[in-house]
Amino acid sequence: MSTPDTVRITAVVSRDGEWYVARALEVELASQGETIEEALANLREAAELYFEDEPAPQLSAPIVAPLEVHLHAA
Repeated sequence: MSTPDTVRITAVVSRDGEWYVARALEVELASQGETIEEALANLREAAELYFEDEPAPQLSAPIVAPLEVHLHAA
């Protein structure tokens, strides 16, 4: 739960080669790390810097839904 001095954002972590990439869904932020925990910690730090000089935003929760895409052979 968010408080007046915190904001809750949704992070999605994926593997990209040797790195884990963490992305925030509500704002355009991403970071990376050698582990999931490091990627999330780096994303948290990036978000804290992003919101440092801004008033606490009113963020709406993202809608996360699976999407099936048909692939066509080339």
